[in-house]
Amino acid sequence: MRSFNMPKLTTTDICVQLEKPNQPEVIALIAELDAYQDTLYPAEARYALDLTTLEQENVLFVVARDKDGTAIGCGAVVLGCNEAGELKRMFVRPANRVRGVASRLLAKLECESMKRGCCLIQLETGPYQAEALAFYTKHDFQICGAFGNYLAHPLSVFMQKGLSNTIPETL
Repeated sequence: MRSFNMPKLTTTDICVQLEKPNQPEVIALIAELDAYQDTLYPAEARYALDLTTLEQENVLFVVARDKDGTAIGCGAVVLGCNEAGELKRMFVRPANRVRGVASRLLAKLECESMKRGCCLIQLETGPYQAEALAFYTKHDFQICGAFGNYLAHPLSVFMQKGLSNTIPETL
């Protein structure tokens, strides 16, 4: 049996930058994320942001693109009051996972959040997303209680991470 290994993306192969979410490629990424989550959780246990909300001034939205300029991942932070932000819409296409794309998205979002005075990133995810939970734990997020308007729910896992005051110079 012949196996094919996909080449590992390098730092120079990935461009992560702030972009507007209302782009056909990005809308397709978000649709893929929604379709995936539809297989895991009922609608009442999903707290996804729509495109209109993602375009608001208090939302930082980043896109990861490969060397050909194709959108392969995205994520957002909704900046709130009390110097906190909520991580939303983190997604990397399955073919591009385990290559550092999600780490780059998260690093860019953290950096941009800190530039705007954000000291705490919070998130809500689900218990059936073991890979996401492992990723966030690896990146120093810790389980916490429900925050904001969320209520404790068996299909919700709440996590948070304090941001240091040191902004990385390169991403």
